Amino acid sequence: MEIRIVRGAACAPTEMASYDAALAEANVHNYNLTHVSSVIPADASVEFVDRAPDLGPAGEGVTVVEARATSAEEPVSAALAWANSEEGPGLFYEAAGEEPVERTETRVESGLTAGQLLREWSFSEPEIATVRAEPDEGYATAVVLAVYGRSRPIR
Repeated sequence: MEIRIVRGAACAPTEMASYDAALAEANVHNYNLTHVSSVIPADASVEFVDRAPDLGPAGEGVTVVEARATSAEEPVSAALAWANSEEGPGLFYEAAGEEPVERTETRVESGLTAGQLLREWSFSEPEIATVRAEPDEGYATAVVLAVYGRSRPIR
């Protein structure tokens, strides 16, 4: 399975519209997102691509781990960190909020380290993807997602 790390930042007049626009920046706005926790399957490869390629027909579902922040008043940032293990599986950790990117990166690194300590795996060096959004008029959303594979029909 291929997992792609994508990100987006956008502003719009409503909270939901800014989220949709940020998903459009990441090219996952035409899919229904199913959120999962943060374990990378052993057979998965993880690649940072910034924007998702075509994942299949619009309206289908995709599985994601998501870091997301929205605000009408303060700049927001989102970060997703990940590390694979020699044993096969890996781990994602997400953080987001009304704070500078550097603070979000520190939080995501701390969280990933804490998650690694709960597992008896030997991890590779972590990687981090971040994004920042600043509201102008309306709302700003910053989002980083790990997108698992391709879309699938919703049943």
